[in-house]
Amino acid sequence: MTDIDPSRLLTAEEASRLLGVRPASLYAYVSRGRIRALPHPGDPRARLYSRDDIEALIANKERQARPGAAAATALDWGLPVLSSGLSSIADGRLAYRGHDATSLAETATLESIAELLWATGPVAFRGRASSAGPQSGSPIDRAVFALAAELPDAVPGERGARLVERAARLVRIIGSAAAGRWLADAPLHEALAATWQAPAAGQAIRKALVLVADHELNASTFAVRVAASTGASLTHALIAGLVTLAGPAHGGATDRVAAFLDEVQRLGDPAVAVGARLQRGEALPGFGHRLYPDGDPRATTLLRAIRIGPLELALIEAVEAATAQRPTIDVALVLLERHFRLPPRSALALFATGRSVGWIAHALEQAATGRLIRPRAVFNG
Repeated sequence: MTDIDPSRLLTAEEASRLLGVRPASLYAYVSRGRIRALPHPGDPRARLYSRDDIEALIANKERQARPGAAAATALDWGLPVLSSGLSSIADGRLAYRGHDATSLAETATLESIAELLWATGPVAFRGRASSAGPQSGSPIDRAVFALAAELPDAVPGERGARLVERAARLVRIIGSAAAGRWLADAPLHEALAATWQAPAAGQAIRKALVLVADHELNASTFAVRVAASTGASLTHALIAGLVTLAGPAHGGATDRVAAFLDEVQRLGDPAVAVGARLQRGEALPGFGHRLYPDGDPRATTLLRAIRIGPLELALIEAVEAATAQRPTIDVALVLLERHFRLPPRSALALFATGRSVGWIAHALEQAATGRLIRPRAVFNG
């Protein structure tokens, strides 16, 4: 809990007044883990309470009390809009079908995660494959062109060995195109490491692919589910995910992290770089995640597999000291790319390749419901 911003702490009296409850109710929220508390530095008998947690609790109660407001905010980190049995994010933990993702990353491969998420038999992304489409452009552009060459395709609602084989082939096509070169006939993490001529990166790549395989209902996954809900083909659904991932607020986050690292390198002093950005009112790309107030566990796990340089380590420490924010998976992916000297934008290629497994799982799950995703809009003209 030491990452709570000290300037955002309240006394028990202030916290109770803000919540509009008696102290006993405040303590009940703390005991249930809804509000974080720290010892009071000036009074050993007192505690201080997180204003951020209290404001989030108030906002949630207001949404539940006003269905219209809840619906209006549901598409912006609000209340859940559909059910899924694939992944969950709760109490700072990411799980795939109930299995902790960081624990799986210690030994699992992307193939075994596909087997878990697709609820199928053994999955193999094997076979020598060359990337279709142009060799220039971003990993996303290359993957979209390569998938477009695969049309037409089976619909997500189809079942059986043929669909699993087809889905596995699509993942391999995305991986090959995103990497920009041919892939050897090997497990996907080994094939990517060989393609990038970085065999030492194999295990770190394996962990990265597992950790990014799914992440509940993020923007690209929602796009995939919308496409699948219309009966679109699996290939079309994956293209919907890829083009959504291309946005700077989603998959493009790795590019912004890379630019920030370059800026820190030019200045030579992470604390100065962080202070300058904060003074200008600019964000610190790759730090802080709304779903992980205590830090992104995916980043923590992946960073253990990388030798972090002194400048990058100093940057992480400077950001935490200034904002109490910790690195996200985007920072870890970019540091993986740089530590093993992988081609530029390999971080994005890894993200797209790993996430394609989750996209396929969501497309299959959505198609099985037979329901069209069709929200309503509030006219304000």
